[in-house]
Order: sequence, then structure tokens, then C-alpha cells
Amino acid sequence: MDAIGRATQFAQTAMDMANRVARQQAEDPSTLIPQELQDQAAQIQERFTADTPPIPITETGNAGTAFSQMVGKLVADVSAKQTEAGQAWQGVLSGQGVPLHQAVIASEEAAVSFQLMVEVRNKLMESFQELMRMQA
Repeated sequence: MDAIGRATQFAQTAMDMANRVARQQAEDPSTLIPQELQDQAAQIQERFTADTPPIPITETGNAGTAFSQMVGKLVADVSAKQTEAGQAWQGVLSGQGVPLHQAVIASEEAAVSFQLMVEVRNKLMESFQELMRMQA
């Protein structure tokens, strides 16, 4: 999740800078982007790209496939945790000797995993909607 956090931080920083430039252009349309902002933009780009590993390209040469595989793995992990929690509760209820605390822990892990997946989806949807607004 470190990469997602860094990408989110980069996007937020870029949006803040774009808003500053837009406000400045609205106040005085004849002004050019100050050198200070250009330098800041270069520093931000260097900071975020300096130690960021490149996105792995799959054998087909399509980075989108790697992303879809990552999302698919996230969904599969959440599903596995929910199945595990269900089995733990079945073990508790049927008297198979599964401790109650294990079932509760499994349920909480499944709930947290599901919440994380929903938040990732929400952020992706917000990003997509923002891109669509910028293109319009």
C-alpha cells in the first residue's frame, strides 16, 4: 500500500499546485507561471520519482493487465478471509472445538479487509471522476 499512499500524496500535491496556479492566473491572466512554482514542480517530481520502482510491464506489454491482476488479487484475498471467517464460525457453532476468540478475530480481519477494499474502490472512482471532469 506504500505505492498507493505515495501516488495519492503526489496527486494531492499536484492538485494543490495546480490550484495555486489557477488562482494566480484568475487574478492576473497576463502573468506567467512564476519560476518558484516551476522549481517546486521539478522538486516534487524528482522526489516522487527518485526511488519509485517502475510499474512492471507484463509479458503482453500492458501495464493495465498488472493493475487488473493486483485488483483481482485484492478481491480474492478479501473473499478468502470472509470464507475463513465463515468456516471459523461454523466450527464454533457446530462444536468442532474452534475457540470463540479465533472466530471473532477472523471476522474482524474479514471486515477490515472488506473496508480496505471498499476504500480503495472509492479512491479509484474519485480519481476516475476527477480525470473525466478535467477532460470535459
